Amino acid sequence: STSAPHPTLKILTPEQARTKAIKLRASISDGADPSGERKEARNAITVAELCDEYLAAGHNRIKASTLAMDKSRIERHVKPLLGLRAVASLTPKDMENFLRDVIAGKTAPKDQKKDTRARGGQTTGGAGVGSRTLGMLGTILERAVRDGVLERNPARGIARPKDNPYRPPFSFDAIADVGRALRALETESENKAGLRAIRFLLLTGTRRMEALTLKRSVVDRKAQCLRFEDTKSGVQFRPIGRSVLEYLATFEPEHAKPDDYVFSGTSKEGYFVGLPKVWARVAKRAGINGITIHGLRHWFASAATAMNYSELTIAGLLGHKVKGVTARY
Repeated sequence: STSAPHPTLKILTPEQARTKAIKLRASISDGADPSGERKEARNAITVAELCDEYLAAGHNRIKASTLAMDKSRIERHVKPLLGLRAVASLTPKDMENFLRDVIAGKTAPKDQKKDTRARGGQTTGGAGVGSRTLGMLGTILERAVRDGVLERNPARGIARPKDNPYRPPFSFDAIADVGRALRALETESENKAGLRAIRFLLLTGTRRMEALTLKRSVVDRKAQCLRFEDTKSGVQFRPIGRSVLEYLATFEPEHAKPDDYVFSGTSKEGYFVGLPKVWARVAKRAGINGITIHGLRHWFASAATAMNYSELTIAGLLGHKVKGVTARY
């Protein structure tokens, strides 16, 4: 807990809350007026239980990838810090303390080992993690406001750290340096799938996971586009250049199947998962600093701008649907 419980509220464990619910159902069957007890039971709900309700209600309503990320944040940050707190006892001060603790990395075990199977890997802190987790918690707490457990959402109005305004500097010379680094590392023992994925990102501007989970059936050679069944913005068709198709053909297996991953790996997921490490080595060889894998998507947009493509066209290439997002790129 990040702060002392409300002095007039008793915090129940999940088992105690379930016991009260059983008694409530029994009172209803006996003909008693359950409204007072129902309200008391609802007010006794803990943050952990409210989060579980949110995740259960999210199936088939929230995108699977988004729900998986929300579950990760709940398990790694929300439950360890606030899980046993009664929702009705939460205050804006609790939210400020929660944000501070996540940023400080208090939910990251000192002896944790890297778990490559878990989304996000290690539990870490930081301003970005804290801001996004508090934003998610605020959304979850709206359920409590809706049900009358809270009069107002304590997470609303809490000042959150702004996203890093840094934008990766772009130049065609920098891209040429990356190209030389890619060719040099191809002659060494670097992972070929990783190098191929980086080239693909530079040529298409796709998001990292859109590229890594790309299956051959998504590539429509006749229409020269990528037919994504699911992206951050839903179903999308993304136009791609002929050079992309020609590049993909250079390493397509002779007996490739539609469900094969374009950038296959040796992990149980089937696609290559070690791209951050490969990119780090490419960036070092190219002599560039501070450019993340996502920064390559910004570079793609910057290159299109330098070639006088309109913002509307660039938005279509990137798969942006919200106005203003492309301009920030």
